[in-house]
Amino acid sequence: MKKQAAVIGFLYLALLGGWNGVSATEEQAPLKIGMEITYPPFESYDENNNIVGSDPELARSVAKALGRTVEFVDTKFLNLINGLNSKKYDAIISGMYITEERKRQALVIPYAITGSAILVTRGSEFQPQTPEELCGKKVGLEQGNSWLPKLQKLSQSYCLPNKKPAVTLSEYPSAPEATQALLSGNVEAQVEIAGAAHMISERTRGRVVISSKELISPEVLGVFIRKGNDSTYAEISKALALSRENGEYHDILKKYGLEPTSEQ
Repeated sequence: MKKQAAVIGFLYLALLGGWNGVSATEEQAPLKIGMEITYPPFESYDENNNIVGSDPELARSVAKALGRTVEFVDTKFLNLINGLNSKKYDAIISGMYITEERKRQALVIPYAITGSAILVTRGSEFQPQTPEELCGKKVGLEQGNSWLPKLQKLSQSYCLPNKKPAVTLSEYPSAPEATQALLSGNVEAQVEIAGAAHMISERTRGRVVISSKELISPEVLGVFIRKGNDSTYAEISKALALSRENGEYHDILKKYGLEPTSEQ
């Protein structure tokens, strides 16, 4: 009788709550997003310690479409995919380019298009507009930046065959540290995603400027989800589609100078 009463009670609660096979605890669990929160305009802390930027806004839009709150897990960029595969968060939204290597490590949903820019100090005689002009120069990058293999390849396929010195590359734990190396003269240029490059120039009050005139090597940004986690992949894909439909997605991208990807 106790077992029967328990079953009846369970069914009664299910009818009242519109139970769909997922517990209330699971329904209310926040969507955990991994990101390095030192990378404006994609993600950073404002003066009130709020997390702001294009990626947090997009993550909140996705979570709202799923009927969930969002929780951000601050993680060094280089460790983001390891953290994802260690189940520390549900997805990565952190200004991360889609590359073949990253596609081998995680499921990917394209969400925006951006490109890179070259930064130098204001007044520098060195004003490169193209990557080819970086031959023989010291260049600073954030660790994990997709430009590292590109500039290594540039050295091998362009600089050396044209009897020019290779690009000397220095990696730093974060973009601000690469900028500090530029300001202190330890490197002669910095390569960054365009949106972040504009923010760096603003935050240094013009002590660092963008020398490249055109967007370099347009790239696609992705949401990364652990392989095997097909349910989260499907949920976020659907939520992004809803954000597109209600206009939030396009408003966020326009606000931060990003281009939309094609419909998924």
